[in-house]
Amino acid sequence: MKRRRVLLLLLLACAGLASAPQRPPGLADVRKIRHWSYPNYTRVVVELTRVVQPSVHRLAADTRAARPERLYLDLGGVWVGRRYTEPIHVGDGLLHGVRVGQNTLRTTRVVIDLKRYSRHRLLVLQAPDRVVIDIYGQGRGEARSAPTQDSLLSGRSAHRVVLDPGHGGADPGARGIGGLLEKQLTLRLGLALRQRLVQRGFEVIMTRASDRTLSLEERTVVAEAAGGDLFVSLHANAAPRRTARGIETYYLNASDQRHNLTVAARENNISRGEVNDLQRTLATFRVSEVSPYSRELAQQLQRSLISRVRGAYGDVRDLGAKRGPFYVLFLSSMPSVLVEMGFLTNQAEAARLRDPAYMNLIAEAIADGITRYHDSLQTIAAVELP
Repeated sequence: MKRRRVLLLLLLACAGLASAPQRPPGLADVRKIRHWSYPNYTRVVVELTRVVQPSVHRLAADTRAARPERLYLDLGGVWVGRRYTEPIHVGDGLLHGVRVGQNTLRTTRVVIDLKRYSRHRLLVLQAPDRVVIDIYGQGRGEARSAPTQDSLLSGRSAHRVVLDPGHGGADPGARGIGGLLEKQLTLRLGLALRQRLVQRGFEVIMTRASDRTLSLEERTVVAEAAGGDLFVSLHANAAPRRTARGIETYYLNASDQRHNLTVAARENNISRGEVNDLQRTLATFRVSEVSPYSRELAQQLQRSLISRVRGAYGDVRDLGAKRGPFYVLFLSSMPSVLVEMGFLTNQAEAARLRDPAYMNLIAEAIADGITRYHDSLQTIAAVELP
């Protein structure tokens, strides 16, 4: 009896092996699938062992077959096999869940079952190689919907500001003279700036208000879910040369200036070589759609910062409003800038950055710049009214 049972189990195992598809050679793998979900916005990330160019399709609901509306992505040259036998439950009011399976021997299919849908955005990123799909839903009053492309291009809203104190938690950022840490400075500035913007009537969302670790993807998820009008990422600079000093503000573009790429590599937490990959990725996207607003915001902030600091200290190098390839900027769909408030590797600027009075001055300057940007948009809107 025991021998028969063992024999039966062996036969079943062999049958299972025989029916399992055999993996063709040369395919990439799915490393992991992550998602961040909110009532009106969800980001799904499929991390892979190499970059692919997926196609995306939308299918209407099929009530007779009890199938919801859905998006599906076909990842050619990718193997997932039977790794995801159960759906990934989301259930956030926007998505039912995500299903992953081997559609053909050489294609993995990712199916996103929708509860509600307004639009989606697809990004293919590297370092690590991954596919990012952002799904936006029509609002139900739980939270304001993410801005549509038309509202972005109108440029008439700058009330809801997302502040992003760079680094944090396990990621200290740049290290400066006397043990100065970028993550500490950016948080101090973010909290001081939040207070000043609220006093001026702005609504402020913080990506972090404490010393916690956040990925670049998570930072922009907060911004997208909140339906932000502006995204301002706060940073402190560093350089091997101790004489390097000054203040600079970045907006999104595939820039090839050497210093800009060095800053981008550090803030993206990738190598210089991987920044080259990011530039090639950026070249495939239409970053010009919100770039004029990002450029205007960067210029307003840079002018305000230089004016304030020169007025108080008389000496600051104006490094300008520049273009640069930063993940944290192009993962958000709103006008976005990255501020480098000074070099913590420069003796004089490190001393300033330690001083609470200087941090308050920088916060006032950025608040002034955001206010001027907001007021200029209101002026343009008033002129355009019939």
